[in-house]
Amino acid sequence: MDADGEPAAANQQGYIAIKRPLPPSCLPSIWGDHARFESGYLTQFPGYYASGDGGYIDEDGYVFVMGRIDDVINVAGHRLSTGEMEEIVGAHQAVAECAIVGKHDELKGQLPLGLVVLKDGYLSCDGNIEGQLVDKVRSELGAIACFNQAVIVNRLPKTRSGKILRRIIRQIADGEEYTVPSTIDDPASLDDISEALGKRI
Repeated sequence: MDADGEPAAANQQGYIAIKRPLPPSCLPSIWGDHARFESGYLTQFPGYYASGDGGYIDEDGYVFVMGRIDDVINVAGHRLSTGEMEEIVGAHQAVAECAIVGKHDELKGQLPLGLVVLKDGYLSCDGNIEGQLVDKVRSELGAIACFNQAVIVNRLPKTRSGKILRRIIRQIADGEEYTVPSTIDDPASLDDISEALGKRI
């Protein structure tokens, strides 16, 4: 659905919502906070369950989940999906995995910052891979994406279940204080990110 609650056209990104009623036991609420459950999932689009995910439906009716709605950055008033940028960057033959976050910018509000882990056997010489990634995103999304910074890192900070700690990456990039979560897989990965960004930002 689009921001006004109308069905989005094919291939147009929007909010993924499920028309109610859902089958029994599919809406169990939030333990001890039903009001938060209703405000978070049921009030944005009356008659629908808002999943919190963003994506699109293609011409054949297949649903593509692009990421969480809160993984959207605001670049000069344009809302851009970091998931869409990650899909483009991740499709490069040299990229093993990547994460894109919005870094604070005084002029445009936020700018996308890409952290990239390369596959074994690939090395960046004088920024050639980083330049290719910037060109790839700009050619597929356009200059409006303002994607102009990709940083090669050895690893991405993750929880033990494999979730990338994007919020902490964003805090490191913005020079903010952060708390190391108890669920982190390897706390030393945060030092690697700080060192890599310190050399480039």
